[in-house]
Amino acid sequence: MILPTQAAVPPQPQPQPHPSFEHARTRLSRLVMHHVTCGDPAGEPVLLLHGWPQTWYEWRHVMPLLADAGYRAIAPDLTGLGDTTRPLDGYDSASVAADLAELLDALGVSRLHLAGHDWGGPSAFALACARPQAVRSLSIIDVTLPGLGPDVSQGGKRWHHAFHMTPDLPEALVQGRERQYLSWFLREYCWQPDAIDAASVDEFVRAYSQPGALRAGFSYYRAIPLNAERNRAWRDAGGRLPMPVLAVGGGRAEARGRGAEPEASLREAASDVRGLVVADSGHFVPEEQPQVLAEALIAHFRASP
Repeated sequence: MILPTQAAVPPQPQPQPHPSFEHARTRLSRLVMHHVTCGDPAGEPVLLLHGWPQTWYEWRHVMPLLADAGYRAIAPDLTGLGDTTRPLDGYDSASVAADLAELLDALGVSRLHLAGHDWGGPSAFALACARPQAVRSLSIIDVTLPGLGPDVSQGGKRWHHAFHMTPDLPEALVQGRERQYLSWFLREYCWQPDAIDAASVDEFVRAYSQPGALRAGFSYYRAIPLNAERNRAWRDAGGRLPMPVLAVGGGRAEARGRGAEPEASLREAASDVRGLVVADSGHFVPEEQPQVLAEALIAHFRASP
């Protein structure tokens, strides 16, 4: 059942960056998932998965470009994030993928293209493993898969991973200071200084200032050891993804772009992998270089069987 959008805590109106965006909420077995669509309902579906500290809204520039090319872009707020409700547990990638699979069933989507940035990447990978015949193509953007290839935490260089994995402490220190904390990442992990403007920061702060949102976001990091264990077991048992894979990295290491690391990681999981390093982009590729990313995604989609 699809319900009208209703933000849990709306201190300000949610931005509406494109008139063709349609918001909905779908009741699933353990949560109500907020999602946004853009484009012809008859177009090939593309599921776009966001990361931390963001929401569906990180795809606001890419979605209209995909819609203009004839695709139906679907961008949900991941489990517990944004305006999706927040279960107490189940933030490992397999559980998040199960929620996304339920959403696809509810929307009547049986075949799709799948793309994920940051934590959306491991979630997309888990969904592709669970439903390989449903995924026409997979794209992973500026993240590695826990346990496969280059370390997702870069040997501690991603300092916030260990902090977020610590029980209770990050919630205690960040609550009430969401703007200061999230703004640091949105600024320091971004090479293009105007890519994430003040209104966008406001939206992400709104989302993560809601009750339970910080806990939900940190829970993704707390699942890293479990995700890594499962991914290695899947690989060691002979697991290989059958669909073509596009692995994208930001080219600016100064702004925490991962460069060729996503490609190295995905080559441990799939045989048909193409790597792309996006110049003049840090970590937030969908916002820093939306045109370049959209063109790469469309070319990848069209080349997929």
